[in-house]
Amino acid sequence: MAYEDLSKKIIAGVGGKDNVVSVVHCTTRLRFKLKDEKKAHDDELKNTDGIVTVVKSAGQYQVVIGNEVADVYDTLIKVGGFSDGGQVADDYVDKSNMSIADKFIDIVSGIFTPFLGALASAGMIKGLVAACASLGILSKASGAYQILYAIGDSIFYFLPIMIAVNAAKKFKVELFTAMGFAAAMLYPAIVAISSSKTTLMTIFKGTFLQSDVHTTFFGIPVIMMNYSSTVIPIILAVWFAGYVQKWVKSWVPAVVRTFLVPFFTLLIVVPITFIVIGPVATWLGDLLAAVTNGAYNLSPILAAILMGAFWQVFVIFGVHWGFVAVFFANLAAYGFDKLLVLSSAASFAQIGVVLAILLQTKNEKTKGLAFPAFLSGIFGVTEPAIYGVTLPRKKPFIISCIASALATIIIALGNVKLYMMGGMGIFLYPAAINPKTGIDKSFYFLIAATIVAFILGFVLQMLFGKDAVDAQDQEHIANDVQVAANEAKEIKKNAAVVKPSVDYNKPTTLVSPLNGELIPLSEVKDEVFSTKAMGDGAAIRPSEGVLRAPANGHVVLVFPTGHAIGMHTDDGAEVLMHIGMDTVNLNGKGFETLVKKDQVVKAGDPLVKFDIEAIKKAGYDVTTPIVITNTKNYHKVSLAKQGLVHVGDNVLDLD
Repeated sequence: MAYEDLSKKIIAGVGGKDNVVSVVHCTTRLRFKLKDEKKAHDDELKNTDGIVTVVKSAGQYQVVIGNEVADVYDTLIKVGGFSDGGQVADDYVDKSNMSIADKFIDIVSGIFTPFLGALASAGMIKGLVAACASLGILSKASGAYQILYAIGDSIFYFLPIMIAVNAAKKFKVELFTAMGFAAAMLYPAIVAISSSKTTLMTIFKGTFLQSDVHTTFFGIPVIMMNYSSTVIPIILAVWFAGYVQKWVKSWVPAVVRTFLVPFFTLLIVVPITFIVIGPVATWLGDLLAAVTNGAYNLSPILAAILMGAFWQVFVIFGVHWGFVAVFFANLAAYGFDKLLVLSSAASFAQIGVVLAILLQTKNEKTKGLAFPAFLSGIFGVTEPAIYGVTLPRKKPFIISCIASALATIIIALGNVKLYMMGGMGIFLYPAAINPKTGIDKSFYFLIAATIVAFILGFVLQMLFGKDAVDAQDQEHIANDVQVAANEAKEIKKNAAVVKPSVDYNKPTTLVSPLNGELIPLSEVKDEVFSTKAMGDGAAIRPSEGVLRAPANGHVVLVFPTGHAIGMHTDDGAEVLMHIGMDTVNLNGKGFETLVKKDQVVKAGDPLVKFDIEAIKKAGYDVTTPIVITNTKNYHKVSLAKQGLVHVGDNVLDLD
């Protein structure tokens, strides 16, 4: 892929560099923040080779690329001159049109996206090590187990530090100061206090907020929580620090800001975090976990059906990030989560449908999209499958949602839990292994659910979705018919100004515009041409990709995609030359127009260059009809010869 050319088209499509506030990328998408989304050209971007689609959600303008997004992103920031990790110099952020929900999703996605890969990888390592211990492959007392487990568990233990890094960027707090907040929360002596057996007092006794106080800060009781693996406390602490830092900067002299701003910020934020923010945030997290688990426990089957059916819809609109926040709240409160795992069947249902489409379609382009989408879907990257294959056809996407919903019931029945953040697709399995007890029967329920989702998606698509697979192609054919009819009308319209006053034109002969095999129009595999509904003529199966003028005259129509040319000859013939069948769908790919409308040409002058092999490879017939759209102005239109012809040979007699 020409990433440089694609990057230029993307920058122009989003309204130019000056319209970009920032750009980052996730697994499959370029995520832009634009000053004015109205300046973006949605349709142009969607129709650009290399772009799957465009999604506008959560205050972001998302250009879906697919698996090559990282390479495109690297080229994009170079071509666009973007700096600071994709951030443009102008720090203007337009949040006036963002709802509270959009802002929440924007914050969560912005904080988690940069290190989600590392987090998922750590979860997989942790799960696999636990599985090895469960199966007796590794002893928990061995050095190998302890080192490998530390690789997986350390990222989760020190999660607040990683979150602090990205939260600092989000809330514009000095990076190392923000990391200092998290480091203080995870300091060994502080962690030890939270598990101390010495209790000074108990506050909020008799309520769900009842807490033991193990220490004080200048006489103020400190409810010391264990902040390892937590999310909400550090996010709120860094958010609060953004205001504190701004206030401190307002009165500290510039000459000493380098050390006094972090000095005062740390002294203010860390104690307040321990005394107020940390406990309140922990209680909020516990409350969120209790509410979500309460809703789940009220009807696990209903929760499974809803999550299974709508997870892919959540992904499309980017709102799935809200469940990530819930996941970490549950993880901090209970050590596991039962909600996010309900999304795991969706990717398998999706690839089951895609595999069926791969077998059902007759379109080579669809096959070219479906196969890599199927492969990436196995590993949980389903955007290429959704945007490139199932969603445009509607019914297959709905089928995948139904298959996912039904299969997810098995997950609920098995009481499957996630004990850590994992990948998606087959990479999610290790995250469902209990790090303490190893593989249990719930793990097998997850395996069964994903297999059932795949089979259901495949079978339902084979039984009920076939009519939608190539329906777009049929629609394109119908559109092409209409386009062809419009071409004929356009030729007549443009030729009318020179229409002779007599009823019949004088006899004339057209020469071959192509090298190839001349056949009667009736043998063309397209009813629009074979029935001579647009006029009589002939067709040529070309052996060379250059279309030339069949007579002296002038060009009256140049179709934008280059697949059709209309001429009015000096003798009064209106000629439409249509290169290939349904080639309008190529959107100009493989065609190079050499003339302009109203250009005067002589017989044999080149009009269009076209790539025969590329057109055939895309699945299209290159048979080229030559239609006399004003046939009624002649007594008879007949072939001068048949079989092999060369440019300049007489091919049509118009009497």
